[in-house]
Amino acid sequence: MNTTDDISALIELMAKLPGLGPVSARRVVLHLIRNRSQKLQVLSDLMQRVAATARACINCGNICTSEICDICSDERRDTGSLCVVEDIADLWAMERSQVFKGRYYVLGGTLSALDSIGPETLRIPYLVERVKSEKFDEVILALNATIDGQTTAHYIADQLDGLCQLTSLAIGVPIGGELDYLDDGTISTAMYARRALQ
Repeated sequence: MNTTDDISALIELMAKLPGLGPVSARRVVLHLIRNRSQKLQVLSDLMQRVAATARACINCGNICTSEICDICSDERRDTGSLCVVEDIADLWAMERSQVFKGRYYVLGGTLSALDSIGPETLRIPYLVERVKSEKFDEVILALNATIDGQTTAHYIADQLDGLCQLTSLAIGVPIGGELDYLDDGTISTAMYARRALQ
């Protein structure tokens, strides 16, 4: 395989990344090649390190390079509130908005009978045990406003009934919207205007 084939393969691979198409991928690869000593080699080394060390936090499911992530190990965070999100990207979106200072729990998806995703797949039983053992005052269900997201929220609400105050995000999150695609202001509004589920 010659160098041109390698470059073409790199462009094809980059084009498969979220937010990049063939044109953007070509621009990125060309930029990296032109700046290989400052960017390409550094990026390559960092990607190899992350590939070797990235793992899920045993407590919340966030991605980190140790057993427990920085958020879970931060003693300054509010230990009385837990925000349940669908995906790691949603956790990162919440953190980016800087509106929530408590703990998190990443479900890793939503309930779906068609896809054989049940409560155990999403570690909902562990969520219930965590709420019981850590005695949270409030659990915020910050799930996407989709049919599966709302179904999952209602199931979790039933499982946590009587254990704590349950709230969900309110205005600002459109039906069918996903947290990862919302701007910081919309997430802030939704967090501050959350409502009780029961």
